[in-house]
Amino acid sequence: MYDIIIIGSGPAGLTAAIYSSRATLKTLVISGASWGGQLMLAEKVENYPGFKEGILGPDLMKIIYKQAEHFGAEMLFENASAVDFSSKPFKIWVGDKKYEGRSVIIATGASAKWLGLDSEKRLRGKGVSICATCDAAFFKDKRTVVVGGGDTAMEEALTLSKFANEVKIVHRRDKLRASKALQERVFKNPKIGIIWNSIVKEILGEEKVKGVILKKVDSNEKIELKCNAVFIAIGYKPNTEIFKGKLELDQRGYIIAKDMTKTNVEGVLVAGDVEDYNYRQAITAAGAGCKAALDAERFLGEI
Repeated sequence: MYDIIIIGSGPAGLTAAIYSSRATLKTLVISGASWGGQLMLAEKVENYPGFKEGILGPDLMKIIYKQAEHFGAEMLFENASAVDFSSKPFKIWVGDKKYEGRSVIIATGASAKWLGLDSEKRLRGKGVSICATCDAAFFKDKRTVVVGGGDTAMEEALTLSKFANEVKIVHRRDKLRASKALQERVFKNPKIGIIWNSIVKEILGEEKVKGVILKKVDSNEKIELKCNAVFIAIGYKPNTEIFKGKLELDQRGYIIAKDMTKTNVEGVLVAGDVEDYNYRQAITAAGAGCKAALDAERFLGEI
């Protein structure tokens, strides 16, 4: 029996583990087979407090992991496969093995949607990114490409335009899906241009991005476009598959939070990108993990 079971091991989950284990609560982190969250894909992080020279994403996560482990949090490097929140203690399965907890913090995050190209995977952290807020400053006075046509893509392009010399939005249709207000800001920005009816077929470069090959969707015409970075902005998918029918989710699949960390089941808390689709930053996720752990501690003190 655990006081707190945390599902997820990104900045939200591991920060929650630091707070709960330091409070002498018996804590289990079901980290997932691939632990560490999206920061494990980040080559360098410059906007996390405490590292004036920046730090590699995986190195930052190792530090946070070691801190949680130091205070006594137990780590299980497997994926949760099922949950039962209908009665207390709460039950979580990892394969055939059942774990029970007096409270649960869900910090499973959200996964970026990728194009599915081998070159995209090879060049992640080397010019391929999913976060302009995180990485735009690395491409000051450079040429950049944003893939997508929704609000996220427009926001990425506008952020990049503060640093890059040129931003090209590549969109597979002849009109954008983004809100009118964002579209107007993009159209008025002299640094941003749109390449319509096109998809990215290949990202060029070996050790860093050097360009993209585009294909027109209505023909076989291919275009080579030189650039220094490609930002993929085609959406995110919250990692909530095992919580369907167990917790209240919105129409996009994100967990609905009340009073910041509380789900519709008392004693089940939520933190990070699995609930927060607005900010998606390591520091906001860590802060949410802190709040969830403190709320879980208060909940346990009242039962």
